[in-house]
Amino acid sequence: MAFTAPSAIKPFEKKLWLASPTMHGPELDYMREAYETNWMSTVGANLNEIEAQIAKKLGVGHAVALGAGTAALHLATKLAGERLYGQARPNEGTLRGRIVLASDVTFDASVNPIAYEDGEAVFIDTERETWNMDPAALERGFEMFPEAKLVVLAHLYGTPGRFEEIRAICRRHGALIVEDAAESLGAQVLLDGAWRETGSLGDYNCISFNGNKIITGSSGGMFLTDSREDADKVRKWSTQSREAAPWYQHEEIGYNYRMSNVIAGVVRGQIPYLEEHIAQKRAIWERYREGLRDLPLSMNPFDERTTRPNFWLSCLLIDEEAMCPQVRDDRKALYRPEKGKSCPTEILETLAAYNAEGRPIWKPMHMQPIYASHAFVTASGSGRGQSNAYLDGGAETDVGMDLFRRGLCLPSDNKMTPEQQDAVIELIRCCFR
Repeated sequence: MAFTAPSAIKPFEKKLWLASPTMHGPELDYMREAYETNWMSTVGANLNEIEAQIAKKLGVGHAVALGAGTAALHLATKLAGERLYGQARPNEGTLRGRIVLASDVTFDASVNPIAYEDGEAVFIDTERETWNMDPAALERGFEMFPEAKLVVLAHLYGTPGRFEEIRAICRRHGALIVEDAAESLGAQVLLDGAWRETGSLGDYNCISFNGNKIITGSSGGMFLTDSREDADKVRKWSTQSREAAPWYQHEEIGYNYRMSNVIAGVVRGQIPYLEEHIAQKRAIWERYREGLRDLPLSMNPFDERTTRPNFWLSCLLIDEEAMCPQVRDDRKALYRPEKGKSCPTEILETLAAYNAEGRPIWKPMHMQPIYASHAFVTASGSGRGQSNAYLDGGAETDVGMDLFRRGLCLPSDNKMTPEQQDAVIELIRCCFR
């Protein structure tokens, strides 16, 4: 059955974004201050302030502002490798030939630093309860790869994973944790009986200020730690590893990763509005949940007892029996409309036709062409090559691909009005008629 929308719904005059920057005014004042004082480089008052404010907010000893969340993840991964395996030669990464267990459903910036440091990522399947790393699959990963001593953990769409369980597993196996909290700034986890901020939970921690994040600098990120030594090392590496000499002298490989004081001015102006943005994002998630309640779908879940998400993106998952036929290749997707059913492709194309942005769930890393040769571990064991033409092995347990197949991210911009969100909800409802 072809899609038919009520005539009252018109395409949005201005595009309704998935998530865009929300500016408040002080950002421009701090940027102007950097300009007027001529601190336009990678030092200045804005940098000092945001490092102090974010460290205090997250409850860590030290924060180092960098040019991107990816830069923070790279240096965190490099630090972990050096701690585990020693300093590498200039032409080698610190993880050369080493196995690293990593989140599977995430943006590739989480795991690419493993490759930057010459390591090999092994992808750990996702659990349905939080859409994050499955502790049971992680335990199986250590059974299959007992030499692994590093885990890279991402919190998906602002929802924390089961960190207490994951930390206990890692401690039993003597493994370090790089925490990717790029999407979850302001989210919290109940840990050891107290609420803790994501971005403070791992051995090495990272956040992002990319343009679509809950607060932004237009770009930028941070490395977070309780170790003064690690913070100092990241500051050194991020400014080309210059030694204390009157000339340019280098004993280690360095990077041009430090944040600009101008970008830091944007972040500085955003920090006071973090809680306001979280409240707005939560209201959007709850409005979707209520407006879509009687449809055959569910919202992205979280454990109410042990986590407080920041609700960065609102997502939905269509019930299996309500999925119309859908096929995807590496670039395109097709579907066949069916009465009473829908699929992510139909909903996303419908939203796009009305000038609203949605996106598929992250395609799992183990299904990305660049990582097709890497191991993938589910709670049952290896997730590769499990189909069999001669034996019925039952349903395959690749949770991440199931989320990708049936899920999508909805417009979650905190400037979206309730009336605009109501129109989005009605468009989604029409897809199931």
